[in-house]
Order: sequence, then structure tokens, then C-alpha cells
Amino acid sequence: MMRLFIRVKNSQPFEHPIMEDNFKQAFPEVDIDNLPNEFANFIRVELPDLGVYEKAYSEYVKQDDGSYKDLWHVVPMTQEEKTEKQNQVKIWWESQNKASWIFNEETCSFDPPVPYPDDGNVYVWDEDTITWILS
Repeated sequence: MMRLFIRVKNSQPFEHPIMEDNFKQAFPEVDIDNLPNEFANFIRVELPDLGVYEKAYSEYVKQDDGSYKDLWHVVPMTQEEKTEKQNQVKIWWESQNKASWIFNEETCSFDPPVPYPDDGNVYVWDEDTITWILS
């Protein structure tokens, strides 16, 4: 597993985490198993799953052992951000030639006017007949 490191200035994390190979190239004189005070180990925490209208940002938080890790904050989008996201999806959808599909605000996506068949076969949408055609 690739280790990560972060530079520390004035007791605060500085810039972004550095992958081990890059760290070794940039700071060949630093012993990664005995880091000086201006560097610390960094633990990457995966971005949590987000709802359709949520966004996230992280901060780097110092742990009791001196390492740092991501602390994620999940917040709802503002009404303006939500509207912008919906508009982007709608603009993209126009290029898909599926005018009969209906925008679903809850999922910020388009639903077909006829549900996809649930019989184990593969289908493609035919906009001319507004039906699913066996592929």
C-alpha cells in the first residue's frame, strides 16, 4: 500500500498529501520511517457516498499519533447549486434524442415513460415507437 506524507508548517498541514514515490524524489534526504517535525504521515479517508444534492469538502486533521487524515464534511447544495446541476443534466440530456423521457427531480436524472422490462433480456430504447426493443 502506498504511503502518503504531508508537509507541516507552523504546526499546520501545508498544501496537499504527497505520494511516497514523489516524496522520496522531492526529499531524498528524509528518512520516511523517522520523519522530522516538518513532515507527517497522512491517512487518506475515502469520500463518503453523497446524495444527489449533496457536496463534500475535507480538512486535514492531526491525530493523536501525529499523523494527519482527511475529515469530510457533507453539506446540502444550495438551491442555486441544485438548479445548476439540474440544468447541466437537462442540457446533456438534450443530446441523447430521448425527448419522451421525463425529468425526475428527486434523482436528477431522466426516467423512461415505459419502465425497462424486467425479464433478464437486454433492450434498447426506440424513441420513434416509445418502446423498449429487444437488443
